[in-house]
Amino acid sequence: MYLRLRLVLLGLFGLLWVLPAQAAAPAEVQTFLNDIFSRLPAQAVGEYTFQSWQRANRPTSEGFGLLPMAGINPEKLIARVMDVNHYKGNIAYVEECRAVPDARFSPPATVRFYQRLDLPMLGGVQHTLVLVDGGTRQGYRYAYWYLLGPETESLDPANGARSAYSMGAWIAGNGVIGYALSNAPRREDVSWAKWQAMTTGADMSAKPVVKANIEGMAAWARK
Repeated sequence: MYLRLRLVLLGLFGLLWVLPAQAAAPAEVQTFLNDIFSRLPAQAVGEYTFQSWQRANRPTSEGFGLLPMAGINPEKLIARVMDVNHYKGNIAYVEECRAVPDARFSPPATVRFYQRLDLPMLGGVQHTLVLVDGGTRQGYRYAYWYLLGPETESLDPANGARSAYSMGAWIAGNGVIGYALSNAPRREDVSWAKWQAMTTGADMSAKPVVKANIEGMAAWARK
């Protein structure tokens, strides 16, 4: 009895030892998530709302939109978010998206994936990301992603500009869907004009773009 209990405890301690390496998000991502959840309204929103804020030494703002959406199952929406192999055809501008096996990240709770976007008038953008099912927080189901720096840096820039940073989150519950993001390309991968469009221009157009992304994911979740 005692030997069996000791073995179980040792197994649990071993599991706890492994989990932080797999599941712990970088500190900047945890700060980003804290900023999002601290901005959730105390009362239900009746229309689309958008907030943005600047982080030091970043050429783009961080943006967060909330859209009232009736009839959406939060579990199903987060399941769609985690289904990276089927983004193409369901999410606008996604040209390529696929899970990449990685022992550090175990589906369905976490998945490493490669994504390439083809943005109107801007061309290709690519990165390697980690997507995490965050579970439930403050009564909302959520998932978030962040960039794998060395893996993104090793991508061939001939296939599109590599992201310098990229992180974001999906939130669902209490009659709303939320989408937050922060991203920018590597300066050396784009011309001056594209840099302006993908930083200053992206900030200016973020409000409608975030809303369109929410509507697109909601439409997929309803299928």
